Amino acid sequence: MGSPRNMQQLYQDAMAIVLKYGKPDLFMTMTTNPNWREILDNLLPGQKVSDRPDLVTRVFNMKVKELLKEIKKDNIFGVVIAYVYTIEYQKRSLPHMHMLIILHVDYKPRTPEIINKYVSAEIPDKETNHRLYDIVVKHMIRGPC
Repeated sequence: MGSPRNMQQLYQDAMAIVLKYGKPDLFMTMTTNPNWREILDNLLPGQKVSDRPDLVTRVFNMKVKELLKEIKKDNIFGVVIAYVYTIEYQKRSLPHMHMLIILHVDYKPRTPEIINKYVSAEIPDKETNHRLYDIVVKHMIRGPC
C-alpha cells in the first residue's frame, strides 16, 4: 500500500470508473478539524492532538463514513452513480480527503443556479445570520500558509 505500483493501480482504477460512468460532476475536500469535540474529549490531561494520531484518524474515519452515507444513501447532491476518493496526510499529520462524485444524468448540475445551490464562496451576513457567520469564519477561512 502506498507504493508507486499501488498508486498507479489506484489511478488506473479511477480512470476505469470515469471511462464507464463519465467525468466527475463534483470535487470536494474534507479536512480534519483538530478541535472536533470527539478528539478533544478523549485526550488525557497534558496530551496534545499531535500525541494521538490514532484518535485523530479514528474520528476522521468516522466522519468520512458519515459523509459517505449522506452522499450515497441520503443523496444530498442527488443520486450518485460512482465516486472515488483518496485520503492524504497534511504536514501537521492531519488526514484529509479528496473526493470525485459522478451523479446520475438526472441530477447533473447544468445551470449556474443549480451549481450555486451546492457551492458557496461567501461569508454570511453577521447581522442576519450570526451563528453561520461565526461557523464560517472559525472553520472555513485560512490564514497564510
